[in-house]
Amino acid sequence: MQTVLRRYSGKGAKELFDLLDKHSAEVEEWMGGVKGLVTYTLVRSGDGGFSVTVCRDKAGIDESVQRAKEWIAKNAGGVGAAAPEVTEGAVIAHLNRS
Repeated sequence: MQTVLRRYSGKGAKELFDLLDKHSAEVEEWMGGVKGLVTYTLVRSGDGGFSVTVCRDKAGIDESVQRAKEWIAKNAGGVGAAAPEVTEGAVIAHLNRS
């Protein structure tokens, strides 16, 4: 499995997460279409927020990054948020108790 963390901070990040919160059901549906998706989590922090996506393979991670870019361009382009800091890596351990 692979994971990507996208961290949004700085100018426009808080406004972006206000929008993401308002449209969370739409975001979940949009990201839920990623092939090989294991989990997707969107988290608000003090200066914006971050998302954590776990997919079965790198192709899913690449698709999730592209889908995130597309959703933001289409729905939040006017907030002026900077591109996220992106960190990717292979999963070492994964526990899900839902």
